[in-house]
Amino acid sequence: MRARPRVCEALLFALALQTGVCYGIKWLALSKTPAALALNQTQHCKQLEGLVSAQVQLCRSNLELMRTVVHAAREVTKACRRAFADMRWNCSSIELAPNYLLDLERGTRESAFVYALSAAAISHAIARACTSGDLPGCSCGPVPGEPPGPGNRWGGCADNLSYGLLMGAKFSDAPMKVKKTGSQANKLMRLHNSEVGRQALRASLEMKCKCHGVSGSCSIRTCWKGLQELRDVAADLKTRYLSATKVVHRPMGTRKHLVPKDLDIRPVKDSELVYLQSSPDFCMKNEKAVQQDVPRQRQL
Repeated sequence: MRARPRVCEALLFALALQTGVCYGIKWLALSKTPAALALNQTQHCKQLEGLVSAQVQLCRSNLELMRTVVHAAREVTKACRRAFADMRWNCSSIELAPNYLLDLERGTRESAFVYALSAAAISHAIARACTSGDLPGCSCGPVPGEPPGPGNRWGGCADNLSYGLLMGAKFSDAPMKVKKTGSQANKLMRLHNSEVGRQALRASLEMKCKCHGVSGSCSIRTCWKGLQELRDVAADLKTRYLSATKVVHRPMGTRKHLVPKDLDIRPVKDSELVYLQSSPDFCMKNEKAVQQDVPRQRQL
């Protein structure tokens, strides 16, 4: 009669290990941070859900950044929902952060997209916050070295992409750099996909201009480098999601690398999203989700 409790304990332990797989995006739980939490004292960092110890330390040393990080977590859900509004997988399980369903617990195509979007979103939010003057540690981005073109002049306040990428990567990549946490294959996959997200953000930097002149003649234009909206970056990443490459962790030379499963004669491209496991069948009713009364994917 004592075997059943032991079996239950084993199942709960296995579940705890499984739900810890997606530790890298647990910080998206910051989207639930109460507005009443001031985030102006270091002890507030312990009250934030979903952070690993390295992220708590970053919070303590960069308190002024945390409102922006919370904003980024909220923007991930919005941008993901918008990008996948026409598909059966519709990002609903992001709202379960810091605990997820199988679509994000495993190294799936969907988790690849969310890791990439999360990395892009936090850098995007920080870069924009520098421009708006919301962060005391940064200001406008640098003036480009190349000329802006005939009739144009550099001016305005450029989005500070370099600072956004620096601080965003420190925060979003911190969980994947914790030793003895998760498999090496999962770490490599998530770090790769996060960098793909930042690459998509870099590609979204474009020249924006404002006209000046008598009666709207636009005789001269003031220009600066600005980022596209996060929804545009998400649309780019969705295209990469649709063509994502399934990979395996295989020796190449003296070290193991992620290589395409069906075409392992070439390394993984820096621009492609990669995944290790096939996605769940989103056309099947998720009885577990129904029993737990949690948001789940759309059913037929």
